[in-house]
Amino acid sequence: MKARTIILGIIVVLLVAGGAFFYFNNSRTRAADYNPQITPADFTTKITNKYFALPVGKKMTYGAGGNRIEIEILKETLVIEGVETVIYLDKEFKNGQLVEETRDYLAQHKNGDVWYFGEDVNNFKDGKLQDHSGSFIHGQDGAKAGIWMKAEQRVGDTYRQEYYLGHAEDMRDTIATGQTVTTKMGTYRDCVKVDDWTPLEFNSREHKYYCPQVRSMVLVEEAGGKRVELTNIDLP
Repeated sequence: MKARTIILGIIVVLLVAGGAFFYFNNSRTRAADYNPQITPADFTTKITNKYFALPVGKKMTYGAGGNRIEIEILKETLVIEGVETVIYLDKEFKNGQLVEETRDYLAQHKNGDVWYFGEDVNNFKDGKLQDHSGSFIHGQDGAKAGIWMKAEQRVGDTYRQEYYLGHAEDMRDTIATGQTVTTKMGTYRDCVKVDDWTPLEFNSREHKYYCPQVRSMVLVEEAGGKRVELTNIDLP
């Protein structure tokens, strides 16, 4: 009886592993066909998306426990493959110490979608720069831009936020619209709930809520029930 149970257990593990391999292999096959057509004239640095607006000078702070994230929209811009992009400076602190500093490069398409053209990442450990893992720039070494936030929110949509094989492969699923979210800062309505994940990390899914009252993300629900909330926002 024990032998049969062990054999059945092995079969289940093999089936799960095989299913996971098929899923990710199929995902990679589809990724190889991913080739967004970018026309620079179709993009602007005036990001006015209903859920994700980025005027110069906008600042946001997020917190959970002793950790925080500080975001600021800089005055400077960067041109990538002919597209002028906004610089979204993102700093993450743990126990008061900077662990990651990222410059994300974003522009809005004429249809209202906000596109993600790359990021320069500085990873720190004990106050010292360690590496630039996660960096990618559209058009360099096969890296391709993706969509950060769509203008039209349709439940069931799945799209690539970035694509740099083996380095940056974030995906986004639209889970729900018309959501009400309550945080310590207040209650927000008509929010969209998205699920961010990557095939590069097991159990990497995060639920994020973007709300039109602040045109920003207000809440992240991480694995294990951890919540990261918007704690302050400064508008120019």
